[in-house]
Amino acid sequence: MRHYTVSRWVDFVRGLAEPGERDQMLDHLAAGCNQCQRDSSFWTEVSQMCQYLQAQDVPEPVTCLARGIFAARVAEMPAQGMRLPIKLISDSFLVSATPGLRTTGQVGWQGLYHAGDYSVDLRIEPELSFARAAVIGQITNRELPKVKKGIIPVSLRSGRRVVAETVSNRLGKFQMEYEQKARLRLCIYVEGGSKSIQVPLKRVTGEKPGRIRRAPATQHASGYALSSAS
Repeated sequence: MRHYTVSRWVDFVRGLAEPGERDQMLDHLAAGCNQCQRDSSFWTEVSQMCQYLQAQDVPEPVTCLARGIFAARVAEMPAQGMRLPIKLISDSFLVSATPGLRTTGQVGWQGLYHAGDYSVDLRIEPELSFARAAVIGQITNRELPKVKKGIIPVSLRSGRRVVAETVSNRLGKFQMEYEQKARLRLCIYVEGGSKSIQVPLKRVTGEKPGRIRRAPATQHASGYALSSAS
């Protein structure tokens, strides 16, 4: 007794088989072929599951994370546009601790940058292993806050290498997971790519809260680290 291939059964359960062949496959199942009955049942369940998942609304944070898990690639540099100078407005590592407290409960980092008419609100949430982290951000136009921003491309780069990339939603929000390393920069392309905002990312530990250890002033661009050392 001959058996039908997997591709034939996939077409069969999706309703793509030719009418004549479909009748032959039904007769084959009716003849009692156990292997083909198992294949047909399995791919029927897969098809039903795919149809169910297709009808579900995927939360935006899950979509953003999915875009960020694709393998890193070496991409061509975007067309040269005007690079907007950035200004650090707030840094959660620079906030003074409450008088009398020796430790801080802060894990992760949050900061706000201004670049031209734009604001970039960022948060870095490290994993306990410290190697990986998630960056969560929102891009807004301070001068035209009610204007729809559309999709804004965002990439995380190490030199010319694209470590992760995604696009913002209609509110300017985005999220990516990545492996922390030195000299990473977040690149945001606004106004159709004619302008870019580039922010160096801090490295943040995922250790339990301890006192804040500040880097030397000459290393301020690389940020600060949380240390559990006393």
